[in-house]
Amino acid sequence: MSGERPKRPLSAYMLWLNENREQIKKDNPGSKVTDIAKRGGELWRGLKDKSEWEQKAIKMKEDYNKAVKEYEANGGTDSGAPKKRKKQAAKPAKKAKKKESSEEEEEDESE
Repeated sequence: MSGERPKRPLSAYMLWLNENREQIKKDNPGSKVTDIAKRGGELWRGLKDKSEWEQKAIKMKEDYNKAVKEYEANGGTDSGAPKKRKKQAAKPAKKAKKKESSEEEEEDESE
């Protein structure tokens, strides 16, 4: 295994779709990828018993959690993850413009 963080597990729906995509394509020849996905969503919503897929997803999630713990125990960190990049270094100079309106208020006690 390389030094990369384990990939997140698939959801029950994605497991089901991966196994049923070819059949959906056969039933809807000439359909676009987006149409296949829409049809898959309709079939998934209409599916009465999803327990088989939900159990597979739970098992994959457990395996994933174990793999992440092993990864972190062996010195792996999220520092190499490309998800959230921080870009907050050079912009403090533009905050000085709002002071003009507060300078108009002066003391009125001289009367």
